[in-house]
Order: sequence, then structure tokens, then C-alpha cells
Amino acid sequence: MVDEIKTTESDRTPRSAESRDKTSRRKPWQPPSLLDAPPPPQGYVYRWIRESMIGQNDPANMSKRIREGWEPVSAKDHPDFEAPTIDSGRYEGVFGVGGLILARIPKDIVEERKAYFKDQTEDAMRAVDNDLLKESQHHSMSIQKPERQSRVTFGGPTEK
Repeated sequence: MVDEIKTTESDRTPRSAESRDKTSRRKPWQPPSLLDAPPPPQGYVYRWIRESMIGQNDPANMSKRIREGWEPVSAKDHPDFEAPTIDSGRYEGVFGVGGLILARIPKDIVEERKAYFKDQTEDAMRAVDNDLLKESQHHSMSIQKPERQSRVTFGGPTEK
């Protein structure tokens, strides 16, 4: 006769305690990046900007970036993140690697900047198209309006 083992509810591990957490998997090894950055706070974007080049300060670039809305990220803002910081000078305590410093900007400014440059590009393309069409008025060298679309197909007949 087989001995029966009696279990009670208190002997079992509740199913809710079992974990199927896949985030604990080890990531494959890869060389470390010199430009790792901590995750930005909500509503901000991080980017590395040039503070110096070949040991020479680049105040013009820094001034331009600061006027655009970028501000240096201090290591104090991310005490749990290990990365090199600038030891002395104007940007002391800021994350910095090889002449670059980590800076942040609000996402809404990034979106406004993208829209501005998209409009600039579209205006430039319209001007080029108008010049081409103006030059194509001569009947012996007609130029049709350029088609600025691309299609990707994967075999089979093409649709028109």
C-alpha cells in the first residue's frame, strides 16, 4: 500500500508567489560603451554635446547649445549611476567623457525643433522644385515635376 502524504493549504506555496520574471535573465556580454547615460527623467531627453575638442574648449558650441535649451546633467542628479565626471572648472560635477558632457532638454522643445527643421527642409525642396519647373518651360528640355516617393516591394507583380 502506498503511503499517502497529506498536504494542507498552509504547506503549499501560493501560485501568486511564483515568479516568471524574465527580466532577471543575464544579457549577453558586449564591450562597454563610453557614452552610457542614465535614463532621463520623464519629459526630458539626454544627449552628449561637445564641450571641448583636442583639449581646447569650445565655448561657441556650448553657448549655442545652452541657448537652444540644453543644460548640463550633474552627477548629483543620478547618485546611483557610475560614470566619469568633470573634476574642475565651469562644469565640475557634470557627467563628461572625452570632451563631451551629458546635457538634457525638455521633450517639447525637441519636438518644436524637429518641426522647425522639417519646415525648413520642405521650403528648400519646394524652392528647388520651382526652379526646376521654371527652367523646364522650354519645349526642347521639358522637366517634369519630380516624384518624391519610394516604394518597397517583395516580389510579385507591382501595383500601379
